[in-house]
Amino acid sequence: MTAQVQYDVEDGVALIKISNPPVNALNQVVRQGLMDAFERADSDDRVGAIVLSAEGKTFPAGADVREFGRPRAAPILSDVCARIEACKKPVLAAIHGHALGGGFELALACHYRIALHDAIMGLPEVNLGVLPGGGGTQRMPRITGANAALDLMITGKPISADRAAEMGLIEKVIHKNLDRAALASAKNMIAQETPARPTRERSEGFADPVRYTEAIKSWRGRVAGNFVPSVRCIVDCVESALLLPFDAGIALERQCFDDCERGSEATALRHAFFAERRAAKVPELEGAKLRDVSAIGVVGAGTMGVGITISCLDAGFPVTLVERDNDGLAHGVDRVRDNYEKSVGKGRIDQAAADDRMARLRGTTDMADLSQVNLVIEAVFEDETVKRDVFQQLDKVMRPGAILATNTSYLDIDALAATISRPQDVVGYHFFSPAHIMKLLEVVVGAKTHRDVVATGFALAKKLRKVPVRAGVADGFIGNRVLAAYRLAADFMLEDGASPAQIDAAMRAYGFPVGPYQVLDMAGLDISWARRKRLAATRDPSDRYVAIGDRMCEQGWFGQKAGRGYYVHGHGLGPVENHDALAIIEDERRKKGISPRAFSNDEIQQRCLSAMVNEGARLLDEGVALRPSDIDVVLLYGYGFPRFRGGPMMAADQRGLLTVKNALKSYQEEEPKFWAPSPLFDELIKNGRHFSDLNDD
Repeated sequence: MTAQVQYDVEDGVALIKISNPPVNALNQVVRQGLMDAFERADSDDRVGAIVLSAEGKTFPAGADVREFGRPRAAPILSDVCARIEACKKPVLAAIHGHALGGGFELALACHYRIALHDAIMGLPEVNLGVLPGGGGTQRMPRITGANAALDLMITGKPISADRAAEMGLIEKVIHKNLDRAALASAKNMIAQETPARPTRERSEGFADPVRYTEAIKSWRGRVAGNFVPSVRCIVDCVESALLLPFDAGIALERQCFDDCERGSEATALRHAFFAERRAAKVPELEGAKLRDVSAIGVVGAGTMGVGITISCLDAGFPVTLVERDNDGLAHGVDRVRDNYEKSVGKGRIDQAAADDRMARLRGTTDMADLSQVNLVIEAVFEDETVKRDVFQQLDKVMRPGAILATNTSYLDIDALAATISRPQDVVGYHFFSPAHIMKLLEVVVGAKTHRDVVATGFALAKKLRKVPVRAGVADGFIGNRVLAAYRLAADFMLEDGASPAQIDAAMRAYGFPVGPYQVLDMAGLDISWARRKRLAATRDPSDRYVAIGDRMCEQGWFGQKAGRGYYVHGHGLGPVENHDALAIIEDERRKKGISPRAFSNDEIQQRCLSAMVNEGARLLDEGVALRPSDIDVVLLYGYGFPRFRGGPMMAADQRGLLTVKNALKSYQEEEPKFWAPSPLFDELIKNGRHFSDLNDD
């Protein structure tokens, strides 16, 4: 045995226990330990039954993700599962915590399963661009049939112990003393001479082959347009469970797993997985002491303020919501209440939870009521004068050491901090709308922001179930800087011959849920218009300026909220092209003497991506972003960048940095400054490095 796999015998029961904290990941040492333990138990004359369990907080929560993309050291998981299943003595899995991925496949290879009532089970491999590789696509449908198996594997969503019992995946739900219950069950098996029951020999899931085949056909249609190959492979493998002998199905699953694991999509998804965890490592955490945050104030009861309030209430905080007048305050509180009423109606929370959250909300029009909170998040209108006024009022009433956070999307935090007596307590918390749903939180660190304030922001993000990313002070920080470059590249093409609908369609084909002009219409064209007006005084007159959006805003076409933007909205028709907007575009072309030309989808995609990557490289040069993967996390969680591409910096690595640089240079004739490649490209290319190499520097 190894230290990671323990073996004992009690009353004729072999107790095999995995001990590989913190999540009992199934690395090579654990896999070898399991092979040895089951070989020993099967040949041990003292043993009449076997129990597989795990120490600590969880059953194995999956494979060791660090092994993905690398050659596997023997034994591989499918061989371990085969060895367990081949035992001549009955094998019982005792599940607690999270049995996910390879951990659940391990349990499926056992002959019987019991689980603690709060255990969670699932096969989420699709989230890493692969598929179950330990026999899950063959064993599960033999028990549940095709539809339930495909739903679990393709959505990647876990199920409860009760649901697993309903599906026939476990025999019994245990409410306490799992180890004792498992031992008692195994002793009963010995007494009753319960036989081994290999899952490979089960066939209840095949009882209705017509229904099974119809489920395959239905799911194949549903995933036909999915960008991730492993999704379609899952359907093929589950189909093979019905059509092929078990060993042939296992061989197909293994081949599909290996092919998908080496693919660009799986590589990008693994990158995204590690990038999120890497983003939580920032220099300010070292030596920092968390400040107490037991009560939160939110200033501004508009869309962002309401969303932030809900997010804080959901996390268990008491919240004081401040608005300048009673009407605005009442409207904001009503929106919070309406959110919870809808959540109760949809079964997301019960009435008691909604009542508790509303009881922790206090509304006021008096800033002085914020004197006892530990943290205030300012979420008023995106106007520097308005925010300065709020900061100065807060400076007078907030207690010493309380944190003053601004939800600004673009403004200079250092300039705001300089207007009050406590710049060290000022930080940016850039939430994304809707703030109670979107997971990204840019923690913007000013020149004088104390490390304790930064560390507290990261700890708060965890409580709010957000993904925090550190950003330095710059117009638009990380996300909106890259977004501005993306939109400008699109605007240049719009003026040069493309249409909003064509650009949107090309970016959807790349994997974005919506295109840039659809986003503008949803967010409101007036927001970006306000930024352009704010920057007008400092704009270089030699820079190419696209005035199409300005002219639309001058007409009052602010997007969905006005019923008209780049598209016409309403009347139940969905967004349709706004022909008046197309007329403005044509007029702007005539004014500049531009002869419109055609753009292919590939050119649209590559120009937009190149602009985003180049701006990301500039952010790294300026120190606004700590590492390339942080930029990827921001774009993935805040801007709908397709996860299977890993983010713009990862996508550039996969495309090739020399290719991206050459593309930028070829566009430079049109707009020298905007398309000038960042010097970082040359530095990386000459040293044979990629953006990913900077992530751990």
